Amino acid sequence: MGLAEVFLEQYRHPHFPDVLATTSELEALLGSDVVVVEVDVDPVAYDHGHVPGARQWDWAMDLRDPATEEVIDEAGFRVLMERTGIGNGTPVVLYGDNNGWFACWAYWIMKSYGHNDVRVLDGGANKWLAERRPLSTDAPSFVPTSYEVQQADHDYQATSTDVMKAMLAPDSSRILDVRSKAEYRGELLGPGVGMPETCAVGGHIPTALNVPWDLNCGADGSFKSPEELKALYAQYGVSGEQSIITYCAIGERASLSWFVLHELLGYEAKNYDRSMSYWSRLPNAPVVEGEAA
Repeated sequence: MGLAEVFLEQYRHPHFPDVLATTSELEALLGSDVVVVEVDVDPVAYDHGHVPGARQWDWAMDLRDPATEEVIDEAGFRVLMERTGIGNGTPVVLYGDNNGWFACWAYWIMKSYGHNDVRVLDGGANKWLAERRPLSTDAPSFVPTSYEVQQADHDYQATSTDVMKAMLAPDSSRILDVRSKAEYRGELLGPGVGMPETCAVGGHIPTALNVPWDLNCGADGSFKSPEELKALYAQYGVSGEQSIITYCAIGERASLSWFVLHELLGYEAKNYDRSMSYWSRLPNAPVVEGEAA
């Protein structure tokens, strides 16, 4: 058993040991073979202080193709892994600001391409900072690797056709719009906080329920307990009995809600990563303004 496995056993997350890392666990892992990656809404935040040894991914440049604004393909993922010194067997912990929007998006991408030894830091950068844990402004040194990427697993990703089918079968499928109420109603075309307004029109996909992403988290930014999360979604008639599709504007907040539903609660869920930015530009794709009926 290697050093990483010893620490992961000793500091296991009390509720979700296989997919989340606690701040105590991550601090104990510093200097081990675990690679830490920071992915922020605001990439400049990394330069002001990050977890010692953490590498940085820029969500706009590293996790999607700037030319197409689509999630990176297999070749792009391989280049990213090799360039940042991550091998096929490398354990990874992801974290970032805004309770982990883009950390969860990066997790979703890594799992989609078959990298299974990956966790999200519970509470993200905010909790790490609030607890006054170690910070560094030094750029880490590492050796580029060779990476054999797997073909994308589309079981993690919902297509526009999947959304259409779910829209026509609301009894067996749930579509969750995880944006703010103002975005859902069509009053805003983006989330603010420095993010672009990417939706062509305001409103939401018909039959979609508005369950804002931040309801998944407590005051310190960490995820709520299993009991609290199940009770939250039960209020909206969502359980493990239906298939679920999450979406937002470009897929990052939807990844956080997908992470909760699929990884923490074990529900059948997919992320519609193209989300409203794409849906709102599809010919004849219906969009509804205001509150749900």
